[in-house]
Amino acid sequence: MIDKIYTEGEFKYKEAGEGKPIILLHGLMGTVGMFDRILEYFADKGYHVMVPELPIYSLPLLKTNVKHFSLFIKRFIEHKNLEKPILVGNSLGGHIALYITKHYPEMVSNLVLTGSSGLYESAMGDSYPKRGDRVYVRKKVEMVFYDPATATEEMVDDLFEVVNDRGSVLRILSLAKSAIRHNMAKDLPDMKLETCLVWGKQDTVTPPEVANDFNKLMPNSELFWIDKCGHAPMTEHPDQFNKIVHDWLIKHNL
Repeated sequence: MIDKIYTEGEFKYKEAGEGKPIILLHGLMGTVGMFDRILEYFADKGYHVMVPELPIYSLPLLKTNVKHFSLFIKRFIEHKNLEKPILVGNSLGGHIALYITKHYPEMVSNLVLTGSSGLYESAMGDSYPKRGDRVYVRKKVEMVFYDPATATEEMVDDLFEVVNDRGSVLRILSLAKSAIRHNMAKDLPDMKLETCLVWGKQDTVTPPEVANDFNKLMPNSELFWIDKCGHAPMTEHPDQFNKIVHDWLIKHNL
């Protein structure tokens, strides 16, 4: 287990391995820890893997949006002096990867999107959890996964803490609205880079038809399914996720 988190200026991140750079981007409700098995696997396979922590609760409210998170990751790439990393994004992380690819295509080698927003996503729903309602919070976390048991107490604690902080709730809502505003449908046909799409067949946040739309709109994408899997394949089925992505990387000499 790689537990060390580096702090350099505005950046906090996990890092391991040497070789071609891969940046793993977590989602709105995600943490750097959700990619632990992916980080360890690819660091052991000859890649330089980094998982930056998105400043979801620390940026000014007016900058809590897809654009400024993308600029944050752009600065991270520059800070680490990385040469065209592969961007692997889950949920909001996928959306950020797409935004960077649109505006700074010279900075990106390839994309791996899993449960990505950018076309359509079902957010927290109409009723945002009331403060102190832990049962509701647990249900919201469990909805992310096919198997509710995947939702750990730590994940529930993290979201429970968020919904009991008014500033954090406002940032979540701001990001959800920003994701809807920054719909990428018109941009995807122009993204010619090879892209790997990995989707849970039972994803209820970005349902299977979203994956099919991504695959139709992106000219050089390939779509892979994981059964009995929800919105976070890299957490729920890390071994399958690793095999799919690694085989795809080998196929494309990446």
